[in-house]
Amino acid sequence: MRVFVTGGSGFIGSAVIPELLGAGHRVLALARSEKSAGALRAAGAEVHRGSLDDPGDLARAAAGTDGVIHLAFNHDAFPDLTRAAEADLRVIEAVGTALEGSDRPFVVTSGTMMLASADGVATEEDTPVAGTYRADPDLAALALARRGVRSAVVRLAPSVHGRGDQGFVPRLIDVAREKGVAAYVGDGTNRWPAVHRLDAARLFRLALESAPAGTGLHGAADEGIPFKDIAAAIGSGLDVPVRSIPADEAQAHFGWLGTVAAVDNATSSERTRNLLGWKPEQPGLIADLAEGHYFSAP
Repeated sequence: MRVFVTGGSGFIGSAVIPELLGAGHRVLALARSEKSAGALRAAGAEVHRGSLDDPGDLARAAAGTDGVIHLAFNHDAFPDLTRAAEADLRVIEAVGTALEGSDRPFVVTSGTMMLASADGVATEEDTPVAGTYRADPDLAALALARRGVRSAVVRLAPSVHGRGDQGFVPRLIDVAREKGVAAYVGDGTNRWPAVHRLDAARLFRLALESAPAGTGLHGAADEGIPFKDIAAAIGSGLDVPVRSIPADEAQAHFGWLGTVAAVDNATSSERTRNLLGWKPEQPGLIADLAEGHYFSAP
């Protein structure tokens, strides 16, 4: 297939592109800057210059390909991501319209933290909580199945880890380094799922190739690591003490991460594994932290 990829120069996208090329696909990748364009060309992709601010242009690019993987999202305004989500929805609707009736694949990125779970472990059948910032894009992508698009949503764990990670875990490490303590909230039994970026990249390829229309998929290799264990691994890596903090101090201690540090987000990927034959092979988050690369001097 000739595949249009947005976000191809990012942390996950830079693993998705070689995964696609290694499987014999060709890649047309979106680049917002000349620096990104150069990196994408060096990786072996064709380049389409543009941005998420022009959904019509992205739709025209998508129309000339055999399928789309949409990874790009503007996280710059975190934690207030309402406008970014609205822009994401416009891109999904425009690209979906361009692919309508073609049965071509359209793989969209979402997150497991958006899900409502009845029994404490989120499954692929669970739906995003209304009002969470990626709920509308997630549901809009799945609804494209009714319009002849082979759409799928890959909901990623809050920690997509590996060398070059710039997400939640590096920020937790920064806070621990700054405060001199690796903290967890309450008893620390709240659980975070995790997935290595290379395993996530393989999942995106498998979704492109064979996910049925209207399928929610879970990028979670570790189903749920107690947050206390993540704090302990960070404490060990930095050689700082590990301690509990009360819930009412979480915001002051973690800053913007205080809103998610106590979230319990255990997530199953059993259906995803069975459906696509996805078998995570990379180290889990705790093993990855033990390798030491997360603690190199900033």
